[in-house]
Amino acid sequence: MKITPKRLALLAGELALEKKAFDVKVLDLRKLSPVCDFFVICSASVEIHAKAIADWIIENLKSGGIRFWHYEGYQASRWILLDYVDVVIHIFLPGVREFYALEKLWGDAKIEEISEAKPVKKTVKPKTKKS
Repeated sequence: MKITPKRLALLAGELALEKKAFDVKVLDLRKLSPVCDFFVICSASVEIHAKAIADWIIENLKSGGIRFWHYEGYQASRWILLDYVDVVIHIFLPGVREFYALEKLWGDAKIEEISEAKPVKKTVKPKTKKS
């Protein structure tokens, strides 16, 4: 399935929210960085929560034919990075997010907050939970 980087970033943010991530933001880096187009940044309450968010994003994107290129930080789970080339997803524990302050580091980026108040229409069919 072909999907634009912006659509992928918004979808990843929505998927993170489905697993109760909080403070979900999409940073538009297209005019600022040759490395990638978007960062998706979100927070998790504890390490197992960060892993659950990462797993949910990976599974749902994979079911739509979208696979990550690289990932880091899964073992420690204080900062999990999922690299989808044009979109890089950062899942932080709050203290780690505050320490690295990516939103401040990339302060010139246009930032869009993703919240449950404004859901995004999915282009990838999510996996359903089996009971």
